[in-house]
Amino acid sequence: MQSLNRPTTTSAGVIQRARGVFYGWRVVGVGAFLLTLMAVSVFQGLGLFLVSLERHFGWSRTAMSGAFTLARGEGAVLGPLEGLLIDRFGSRKLVLAGYCIIGFGFILLSMIQSLWHFYAAFIIITLGSGLGGWLAVVSTVNNWFIRRRSLAIAATTSGIHFGGFLVPVLALGMDTHGFRWATLGIGVFMLLMIGPAVKVIRTRPEDIGLLPDGDSALTRASDSEDASTKEGIAQSEEAEFTVRQALRTSAFWILTIVHISSTISIVTLSLHLVPKLTDMGLSLSTAGIVVLTYTATAVPTQFLAGFIADRLPKPPVLFAFLALQAAGMMVIAFADSIEVAFLFAFLYGMGFGGRVPLLTSIRGDYFGRKAFATIMGLSQMPNNIAMMFAPLFAAYMYDTTDSYLIPFLTFAILNFLGAVLVLFVRKPRLAG
Repeated sequence: MQSLNRPTTTSAGVIQRARGVFYGWRVVGVGAFLLTLMAVSVFQGLGLFLVSLERHFGWSRTAMSGAFTLARGEGAVLGPLEGLLIDRFGSRKLVLAGYCIIGFGFILLSMIQSLWHFYAAFIIITLGSGLGGWLAVVSTVNNWFIRRRSLAIAATTSGIHFGGFLVPVLALGMDTHGFRWATLGIGVFMLLMIGPAVKVIRTRPEDIGLLPDGDSALTRASDSEDASTKEGIAQSEEAEFTVRQALRTSAFWILTIVHISSTISIVTLSLHLVPKLTDMGLSLSTAGIVVLTYTATAVPTQFLAGFIADRLPKPPVLFAFLALQAAGMMVIAFADSIEVAFLFAFLYGMGFGGRVPLLTSIRGDYFGRKAFATIMGLSQMPNNIAMMFAPLFAAYMYDTTDSYLIPFLTFAILNFLGAVLVLFVRKPRLAG
């Protein structure tokens, strides 16, 4: 792609880095804001909606989890297409369309009267989040950074955790005004804010005459002599894999399996953590504080992980955070008191916080920028299939045994096996 070509080096000497704050950090800021909204409404707030709808309509958790299963099936089918659209048309248009669809979906959710209404609204919301959400945002940031990729992605995806800070506010609003006013407010706010936010987004730095990390062609060429001794992304030039080339590597499949093994617990907790905590006797507001605690733990850990991973080989760093996440999952499986719930929050927050940026940035390091969104979209296909059934399995086991012990323990074990597997991944090389 022409936009990925570096400007031709001139004989004028080293061109200085652009003065002031690199525009890429503005993209990071807007991306973090967008993911914050996504997290509190579509991700971390799901458990609140589950409890509120259960109380309002009397629907079973298995019945409501079916909507999530269908939505994940939609994501599995559309994930590669979404990635292809991002790589071909740029993320700006996709983000605008996606958040408008999300806003419309939440407005519909505020008016539901039956279970199929809930299914329809939730599928619309998921369609919007697939088009303009996480994949579009992180693909954009991946394009803007190479040497500082892990830190930039960590800062962007911190929005997922900052959304957790708003969960108690959402819980209070739902307790006070009900789910209808809460979902209507979310939908209207999405529609009002997306226009100004999307004006900042540029798909690639080359689109406005810049280079990744704010460097010039000669600065990057000069830096590459020292950078060649560092791990992966420290090199100024990185391999640009096509989709077909990436699919032929063992790294693609290992990272996909590792991603699945950790995401199934995350997506299950997004739906079932609050119900688990309320089953322990905690109020909805107290459950929101537990979510807030693991979020508060995750945010600094995420920045620390991004800082470390830009300087050390990623697989062992990723192993450490995945193991912490597995330990947290093990704790919540057996939790029966508020003290144990907060122990879970600290362990899981550290693990979750560290894994989020690294599982994304390691793919950017390994496969480059050219087809990143499509490669990620293809990797998300089996991931979404697994996410279809994980929350449904947890809901079924709860409705059958009146306990989350079996599903939570199962996911903790799979999470740890994925942590071990990541130690075997190696950076692929392009022939020639």
